[in-house]
Amino acid sequence: MDEAGSTAAVIVAAGRGTRAGGGLAKQWRPLAGRRVIDWAVAAFRAASGVGPIVVVVPAGDLDMLDDPSLIVVTGGESRAASVRAGLEALEGRGVQDVLIHDAARATVPGETIAGVMALLVTHPAAAPGLAVSDALWRAGPEGTAGDVADRHGLFLGQTPQGFRLAEILAAHRAFDGAAADDVEIARAAGIEVAIAPGHPDNLKITTEADFTRAERILKAREPMELRLGNGFDVHRFGPGDRVTLCGVSLPFHRGLQGHSDADVGMHAITDAILGALAEGDIGHHFPPTDPEWKCAESRIFLAHAAALATERGFRVANVDCTLVCEAPKIGPHAGAMRAALAEVLGIDPGRVSVKATTSERLGFTGRGEGIAALATAMLVPA
Repeated sequence: MDEAGSTAAVIVAAGRGTRAGGGLAKQWRPLAGRRVIDWAVAAFRAASGVGPIVVVVPAGDLDMLDDPSLIVVTGGESRAASVRAGLEALEGRGVQDVLIHDAARATVPGETIAGVMALLVTHPAAAPGLAVSDALWRAGPEGTAGDVADRHGLFLGQTPQGFRLAEILAAHRAFDGAAADDVEIARAAGIEVAIAPGHPDNLKITTEADFTRAERILKAREPMELRLGNGFDVHRFGPGDRVTLCGVSLPFHRGLQGHSDADVGMHAITDAILGALAEGDIGHHFPPTDPEWKCAESRIFLAHAAALATERGFRVANVDCTLVCEAPKIGPHAGAMRAALAEVLGIDPGRVSVKATTSERLGFTGRGEGIAALATAMLVPA
Protein backbone atom coordinates (compact mmCIF):
# COMPACT_ATOMS: atom_id res chain seq x y z
CA MET A 1 0.00 0.00 0.00
CA ASP A 2 2.87 2.40 0.70
CA GLU A 3 5.08 1.75 -2.26
CA ALA A 4 6.08 4.56 -4.63
CA GLY A 5 3.72 5.23 -7.49
CA SER A 6 0.63 4.11 -5.58
CA THR A 7 -2.67 5.95 -5.52
CA ALA A 8 -4.23 6.98 -2.23
CA ALA A 9 -7.69 8.24 -1.35
CA VAL A 10 -8.68 11.07 0.96
CA ILE A 11 -12.33 10.84 2.00
CA VAL A 12 -13.60 14.08 3.50
CA ALA A 13 -16.14 13.49 6.27
CA ALA A 14 -15.40 16.44 8.53
CA GLY A 15 -18.73 18.26 8.23
CA ARG A 16 -21.12 18.77 11.10
CA GLY A 17 -24.12 19.60 8.92
CA THR A 18 -27.45 18.03 9.78
CA ARG A 19 -29.45 19.48 6.90
CA ALA A 20 -30.32 15.95 5.88
CA GLY A 21 -32.14 15.50 9.20
CA GLY A 22 -31.85 12.58 11.56
CA GLY A 23 -30.15 14.61 14.32
CA LEU A 24 -26.78 13.16 13.35
CA ALA A 25 -24.06 14.28 10.94
CA LYS A 26 -24.92 12.58 7.66
CA GLN A 27 -21.64 10.66 7.36
CA TRP A 28 -22.55 8.67 10.49
CA ARG A 29 -26.18 8.03 9.56
CA PRO A 30 -27.30 4.54 8.49
CA LEU A 31 -27.88 3.88 4.80
CA ALA A 32 -28.98 0.53 3.33
CA GLY A 33 -27.50 -1.47 6.20
CA ARG A 34 -24.28 0.51 6.65
CA ARG A 35 -23.33 4.05 7.50
CA VAL A 36 -22.81 6.62 4.76
CA ILE A 37 -19.07 6.75 5.47
CA ASP A 38 -18.80 2.96 5.29
CA TRP A 39 -20.20 2.91 1.76
CA ALA A 40 -17.75 5.60 0.65
CA VAL A 41 -14.78 3.72 2.14
CA ALA A 42 -15.95 0.43 0.62
CA ALA A 43 -16.04 1.98 -2.86
CA PHE A 44 -12.34 2.86 -2.71
CA ARG A 45 -11.37 -0.43 -1.09
CA ALA A 46 -12.96 -2.16 -4.06
CA ALA A 47 -11.16 0.04 -6.59
CA SER A 48 -8.16 -1.60 -8.22
CA GLY A 49 -4.90 0.24 -7.58
CA VAL A 50 -6.02 2.32 -4.59
CA GLY A 51 -3.71 2.01 -1.60
CA PRO A 52 -3.84 4.04 1.62
CA ILE A 53 -7.21 5.51 2.55
CA VAL A 54 -7.34 8.63 4.70
CA VAL A 55 -10.63 9.62 6.31
CA VAL A 56 -10.95 13.17 7.62
CA VAL A 57 -13.47 13.48 10.48
CA PRO A 58 -14.66 16.27 12.79
CA ALA A 59 -12.74 16.98 15.96
CA GLY A 60 -13.95 14.64 18.67
CA ASP A 61 -15.15 11.97 16.22
CA LEU A 62 -11.94 9.98 15.86
CA ASP A 63 -13.50 7.08 17.76
CA MET A 64 -16.32 6.79 15.19
CA LEU A 65 -14.01 4.78 12.93
CA ASP A 66 -12.52 1.77 14.67
CA ASP A 67 -10.59 0.41 11.70
CA PRO A 68 -6.79 0.14 11.93
CA SER A 69 -6.48 -0.12 8.14
CA LEU A 70 -7.66 3.49 7.78
CA ILE A 71 -5.65 6.64 8.42
CA VAL A 72 -8.05 8.80 10.41
CA VAL A 73 -7.26 12.50 10.95
CA THR A 74 -9.11 15.51 12.31
CA GLY A 75 -10.42 18.09 9.87
CA GLY A 76 -10.36 21.87 9.96
CA GLU A 77 -12.82 24.75 9.97
CA SER A 78 -13.39 24.60 6.20
CA ARG A 79 -13.50 21.89 3.56
CA ALA A 80 -10.20 23.13 2.14
CA ALA A 81 -8.57 22.90 5.57
CA SER A 82 -9.92 19.38 6.03
CA VAL A 83 -8.62 18.27 2.64
CA ARG A 84 -5.23 19.73 3.42
CA ALA A 85 -5.12 17.77 6.69
CA GLY A 86 -5.81 14.58 4.77
CA LEU A 87 -3.12 15.37 2.19
CA GLU A 88 -0.57 16.19 4.86
CA ALA A 89 -1.18 12.76 6.38
CA LEU A 90 -0.01 11.13 3.14
CA GLU A 91 3.37 12.85 2.97
CA GLY A 92 6.25 10.43 3.24
CA ARG A 93 4.12 7.36 2.38
CA GLY A 94 5.39 6.94 -1.16
CA VAL A 95 2.11 8.04 -2.72
CA GLN A 96 2.18 9.57 -6.20
CA ASP A 97 -1.51 10.23 -6.93
CA VAL A 98 -4.41 11.03 -4.65
CA LEU A 99 -8.17 10.84 -5.10
CA ILE A 100 -10.10 13.37 -3.02
CA HIS A 101 -13.69 12.36 -2.37
CA ASP A 102 -16.68 13.67 -0.43
CA ALA A 103 -18.01 11.06 1.99
CA ALA A 104 -21.52 12.29 1.20
CA ARG A 105 -21.14 10.73 -2.25
CA ALA A 106 -21.68 7.26 -0.85
CA THR A 107 -23.04 5.88 -4.12
CA VAL A 108 -20.00 6.64 -6.27
CA PRO A 109 -19.81 3.95 -8.98
CA GLY A 110 -16.59 2.00 -9.40
CA GLU A 111 -16.48 3.05 -13.05
CA THR A 112 -16.29 6.71 -12.00
CA ILE A 113 -13.27 6.05 -9.78
CA ALA A 114 -11.63 4.02 -12.55
CA GLY A 115 -12.29 6.76 -15.11
CA VAL A 116 -10.49 9.37 -13.01
CA MET A 117 -7.55 7.05 -12.37
CA ALA A 118 -7.26 6.27 -16.08
CA LEU A 119 -6.95 9.96 -16.97
CA LEU A 120 -4.29 10.45 -14.30
CA VAL A 121 -1.99 8.26 -16.37
CA THR A 122 -1.76 10.98 -19.02
CA HIS A 123 -2.94 14.13 -17.20
CA PRO A 124 -1.76 15.92 -14.05
CA ALA A 125 -5.33 16.05 -12.70
CA ALA A 126 -8.80 14.71 -13.49
CA ALA A 127 -12.30 15.04 -12.09
CA PRO A 128 -15.68 13.59 -13.07
CA GLY A 129 -18.20 15.96 -14.55
CA LEU A 130 -21.77 15.47 -15.68
CA ALA A 131 -22.76 17.58 -18.67
CA VAL A 132 -25.73 19.86 -17.94
CA SER A 133 -28.65 18.74 -20.11
CA ASP A 134 -31.54 20.61 -18.51
CA ALA A 135 -32.51 24.17 -19.32
CA LEU A 136 -30.97 26.80 -17.03
CA TRP A 137 -32.97 29.84 -15.92
CA ARG A 138 -31.82 32.89 -14.12
CA ALA A 139 -34.15 33.79 -11.26
CA GLY A 140 -36.51 36.63 -12.01
CA PRO A 141 -38.39 38.85 -9.55
CA GLU A 142 -40.63 37.23 -6.93
CA GLY A 143 -39.78 33.65 -7.79
CA THR A 144 -40.40 33.90 -11.51
CA ALA A 145 -38.24 32.45 -14.29
CA GLY A 146 -35.93 34.98 -15.84
CA ASP A 147 -33.57 34.74 -18.79
CA VAL A 148 -32.41 31.35 -20.04
CA ALA A 149 -28.71 30.78 -19.41
CA ASP A 150 -26.52 29.10 -21.98
CA ARG A 151 -25.77 25.54 -20.76
CA HIS A 152 -23.25 24.83 -23.52
CA GLY A 153 -20.00 23.57 -22.02
CA LEU A 154 -21.34 23.46 -18.45
CA PHE A 155 -20.69 20.46 -16.21
CA LEU A 156 -21.82 19.41 -12.74
CA GLY A 157 -18.65 18.74 -10.77
CA GLN A 158 -18.40 15.47 -8.87
CA THR A 159 -15.80 13.59 -6.84
CA PRO A 160 -13.39 11.83 -6.59
CA GLN A 161 -11.04 14.44 -8.00
CA GLY A 162 -7.58 13.11 -8.77
CA PHE A 163 -4.21 14.86 -8.62
CA ARG A 164 -0.49 14.35 -8.22
CA LEU A 165 -0.12 14.41 -4.45
CA ALA A 166 2.84 16.77 -4.39
CA GLU A 167 1.16 19.27 -6.72
CA ILE A 168 -2.24 19.42 -5.03
CA LEU A 169 -0.66 19.60 -1.57
CA ALA A 170 1.48 22.54 -2.71
CA ALA A 171 -1.62 24.16 -4.23
CA HIS A 172 -3.54 23.80 -0.95
CA ARG A 173 -0.66 25.23 1.06
CA ALA A 174 -0.54 28.26 -1.24
CA PHE A 175 -4.31 28.78 -1.46
CA ASP A 176 -5.98 31.37 0.71
CA GLY A 177 -9.75 31.70 0.89
CA ALA A 178 -12.83 29.59 0.23
CA ALA A 179 -13.11 27.13 -2.63
CA ALA A 180 -16.02 25.15 -4.02
CA ASP A 181 -13.84 22.07 -4.56
CA ASP A 182 -10.28 20.95 -5.19
CA VAL A 183 -10.52 21.61 -8.92
CA GLU A 184 -10.84 25.32 -8.12
CA ILE A 185 -7.73 25.16 -5.93
CA ALA A 186 -5.82 23.22 -8.59
CA ARG A 187 -6.73 25.67 -11.35
CA ALA A 188 -5.68 28.60 -9.14
CA ALA A 189 -2.26 26.93 -9.02
CA GLY A 190 -2.17 26.53 -12.80
CA ILE A 191 -2.88 22.78 -12.82
CA GLU A 192 -4.85 21.61 -15.86
CA VAL A 193 -7.75 19.31 -14.93
CA ALA A 194 -9.14 16.80 -17.41
CA ILE A 195 -12.86 16.02 -17.26
CA ALA A 196 -13.66 12.35 -16.68
CA PRO A 197 -17.14 10.93 -17.26
CA GLY A 198 -19.48 11.63 -14.35
CA HIS A 199 -22.42 9.46 -13.42
CA PRO A 200 -26.03 10.34 -12.45
CA ASP A 201 -25.85 7.84 -9.55
CA ASN A 202 -22.92 9.69 -8.01
CA LEU A 203 -25.19 11.96 -5.99
CA LYS A 204 -24.16 14.04 -3.03
CA ILE A 205 -26.43 13.32 -0.09
CA THR A 206 -27.72 16.65 1.14
CA THR A 207 -31.40 16.31 2.06
CA GLU A 208 -33.56 13.58 3.58
CA ALA A 209 -34.91 12.75 0.13
CA ASP A 210 -31.35 12.03 -1.02
CA PHE A 211 -31.13 9.20 1.51
CA THR A 212 -34.13 7.54 -0.11
CA ARG A 213 -32.62 7.88 -3.56
CA ALA A 214 -29.19 6.69 -2.40
CA GLU A 215 -30.68 3.60 -0.78
CA ARG A 216 -32.53 2.81 -3.99
CA ILE A 217 -29.27 3.10 -5.97
CA LEU A 218 -27.33 0.88 -3.58
CA LYS A 219 -30.00 -1.80 -3.41
CA ALA A 220 -30.23 -1.89 -7.20
CA ARG A 221 -26.55 -2.88 -7.30
CA GLU A 222 -27.06 -5.89 -5.09
CA PRO A 223 -27.00 -9.15 -7.06
CA MET A 224 -30.50 -10.59 -7.24
CA GLU A 225 -30.79 -13.74 -5.17
CA LEU A 226 -32.46 -16.40 -7.27
CA ARG A 227 -33.65 -19.62 -5.66
CA LEU A 228 -34.25 -22.72 -7.78
CA GLY A 229 -35.89 -25.88 -6.47
CA ASN A 230 -36.86 -29.26 -7.92
CA GLY A 231 -39.57 -31.64 -6.82
CA PHE A 232 -40.47 -35.24 -7.62
CA ASP A 233 -43.39 -37.33 -6.48
CA VAL A 234 -45.08 -40.64 -7.29
CA HIS A 235 -48.51 -42.08 -6.44
CA ARG A 236 -49.81 -45.51 -7.35
CA PHE A 237 -53.25 -46.22 -8.78
CA GLY A 238 -55.91 -47.88 -6.65
CA PRO A 239 -59.67 -48.16 -6.52
CA GLY A 240 -61.64 -45.05 -7.43
CA ASP A 241 -63.47 -43.17 -10.14
CA ARG A 242 -61.40 -39.97 -10.44
CA VAL A 243 -57.93 -38.51 -9.92
CA THR A 244 -56.92 -35.04 -8.76
CA LEU A 245 -54.01 -33.56 -10.70
CA CYS A 246 -52.66 -30.02 -10.23
CA GLY A 247 -55.85 -29.00 -8.45
CA VAL A 248 -58.27 -30.36 -11.07
CA SER A 249 -60.47 -33.44 -10.53
CA LEU A 250 -60.58 -35.69 -13.60
CA PRO A 251 -63.03 -38.59 -14.08
CA PHE A 252 -61.06 -41.84 -14.41
CA HIS A 253 -61.66 -45.53 -13.84
CA ARG A 254 -59.11 -45.57 -11.01
CA GLY A 255 -57.95 -43.27 -8.26
CA LEU A 256 -54.54 -42.32 -6.88
CA GLN A 257 -53.63 -43.62 -3.45
CA GLY A 258 -52.15 -41.41 -0.75
CA HIS A 259 -52.66 -40.04 2.73
CA SER A 260 -54.01 -36.77 1.30
CA ASP A 261 -55.85 -36.38 -2.00
CA ALA A 262 -52.71 -37.78 -3.71
CA ASP A 263 -52.36 -34.81 -6.09
CA VAL A 264 -48.97 -35.84 -7.44
CA GLY A 265 -48.54 -32.61 -9.42
CA MET A 266 -49.18 -30.27 -6.50
CA HIS A 267 -46.96 -32.39 -4.29
CA ALA A 268 -44.05 -32.10 -6.71
CA ILE A 269 -44.49 -28.32 -7.02
CA THR A 270 -44.76 -27.98 -3.24
CA ASP A 271 -41.49 -29.87 -2.86
CA ALA A 272 -39.86 -27.69 -5.51
CA ILE A 273 -40.73 -24.52 -3.59
CA LEU A 274 -39.66 -26.02 -0.27
CA GLY A 275 -36.43 -27.16 -1.91
CA ALA A 276 -35.71 -23.64 -3.20
CA LEU A 277 -36.11 -22.40 0.38
CA ALA A 278 -34.02 -25.27 1.81
CA GLU A 279 -37.01 -26.09 4.01
CA GLY A 280 -37.06 -29.87 3.68
CA ASP A 281 -39.85 -31.73 1.90
CA ILE A 282 -43.60 -31.98 2.07
CA GLY A 283 -43.45 -34.90 4.50
CA HIS A 284 -41.50 -32.78 6.98
CA HIS A 285 -44.23 -30.14 7.08
CA PHE A 286 -47.22 -32.49 6.70
CA PRO A 287 -46.27 -35.92 8.07
CA PRO A 288 -48.29 -38.76 6.48
CA THR A 289 -48.62 -40.27 9.95
CA ASP A 290 -50.63 -37.26 11.15
CA PRO A 291 -54.39 -37.96 10.89
CA GLU A 292 -55.01 -34.21 10.48
CA TRP A 293 -53.92 -34.50 6.85
CA LYS A 294 -55.97 -37.59 6.01
CA CYS A 295 -57.68 -36.87 2.65
CA ALA A 296 -56.57 -33.21 2.86
CA GLU A 297 -56.60 -31.12 -0.30
CA SER A 298 -53.08 -30.66 -1.59
CA ARG A 299 -53.75 -26.98 -2.24
CA ILE A 300 -53.23 -26.58 1.54
CA PHE A 301 -49.67 -27.85 1.17
CA LEU A 302 -48.94 -25.68 -1.87
CA ALA A 303 -50.36 -22.57 -0.21
CA HIS A 304 -48.19 -23.26 2.85
CA ALA A 305 -45.04 -23.44 0.72
CA ALA A 306 -45.93 -20.20 -1.09
CA ALA A 307 -46.56 -18.48 2.25
CA LEU A 308 -43.15 -19.61 3.53
CA ALA A 309 -41.56 -18.06 0.44
CA THR A 310 -43.34 -14.78 1.18
CA GLU A 311 -42.20 -14.85 4.82
CA ARG A 312 -38.61 -15.28 3.63
CA GLY A 313 -38.88 -12.27 1.31
CA PHE A 314 -39.40 -14.17 -1.95
CA ARG A 315 -42.15 -14.63 -4.48
CA VAL A 316 -42.75 -17.47 -6.91
CA ALA A 317 -41.54 -16.30 -10.32
CA ASN A 318 -42.64 -19.38 -12.24
CA VAL A 319 -43.25 -23.10 -11.90
CA ASP A 320 -42.99 -25.91 -14.43
CA CYS A 321 -44.61 -29.30 -13.82
CA THR A 322 -44.36 -32.41 -15.97
CA LEU A 323 -46.79 -35.27 -15.37
CA VAL A 324 -45.56 -38.72 -16.48
CA CYS A 325 -48.36 -41.18 -17.29
CA GLU A 326 -50.00 -43.18 -20.05
CA ALA A 327 -53.49 -42.08 -18.91
CA PRO A 328 -55.52 -40.05 -18.26
CA LYS A 329 -54.94 -37.54 -21.05
CA ILE A 330 -53.54 -34.33 -19.60
CA GLY A 331 -53.53 -31.99 -22.60
CA PRO A 332 -57.28 -31.15 -22.61
CA HIS A 333 -57.08 -30.16 -18.93
CA ALA A 334 -53.70 -28.38 -18.84
CA GLY A 335 -55.27 -24.91 -19.03
CA ALA A 336 -57.55 -25.57 -16.06
CA MET A 337 -54.61 -26.99 -14.10
CA ARG A 338 -52.49 -23.92 -14.79
CA ALA A 339 -55.33 -21.68 -13.61
CA ALA A 340 -55.84 -23.72 -10.43
CA LEU A 341 -52.14 -23.64 -9.57
CA ALA A 342 -51.86 -19.93 -10.35
CA GLU A 343 -54.76 -19.16 -8.01
CA VAL A 344 -53.11 -20.96 -5.10
CA LEU A 345 -49.71 -19.43 -5.78
CA GLY A 346 -51.09 -15.95 -6.36
CA ILE A 347 -49.34 -15.52 -9.71
CA ASP A 348 -50.36 -15.07 -13.33
CA PRO A 349 -51.25 -18.31 -15.19
CA GLY A 350 -48.66 -17.28 -17.76
CA ARG A 351 -46.01 -18.11 -15.14
CA VAL A 352 -47.30 -21.66 -14.68
CA SER A 353 -46.49 -24.54 -17.00
CA VAL A 354 -48.19 -27.94 -16.93
CA LYS A 355 -47.30 -30.54 -19.50
CA ALA A 356 -47.36 -34.31 -19.82
CA THR A 357 -45.27 -37.06 -21.28
CA THR A 358 -45.26 -40.85 -21.34
CA SER A 359 -42.43 -43.23 -20.47
CA GLU A 360 -42.88 -45.12 -23.74
CA ARG A 361 -44.62 -47.94 -21.83
CA LEU A 362 -41.49 -48.51 -19.75
CA GLY A 363 -41.44 -48.75 -15.97
CA PHE A 364 -44.33 -48.44 -13.55
CA THR A 365 -45.86 -45.47 -15.38
CA GLY A 366 -45.62 -47.33 -18.68
CA ARG A 367 -47.40 -50.29 -17.15
CA GLY A 368 -50.15 -47.98 -15.91
CA GLU A 369 -49.40 -48.62 -12.25
CA GLY A 370 -49.28 -44.94 -11.24
CA ILE A 371 -48.35 -41.37 -12.10
CA ALA A 372 -45.08 -39.51 -11.52
CA ALA A 373 -44.53 -35.77 -11.51
CA LEU A 374 -41.45 -33.60 -11.80
CA ALA A 375 -41.50 -29.88 -10.99
CA THR A 376 -39.19 -26.88 -10.95
CA ALA A 377 -39.86 -23.62 -9.13
CA MET A 378 -38.00 -20.32 -9.38
CA LEU A 379 -38.13 -17.86 -6.47
CA VAL A 380 -37.02 -14.23 -6.72
CA PRO A 381 -36.89 -11.44 -4.13
CA ALA A 382 -40.33 -10.00 -3.49
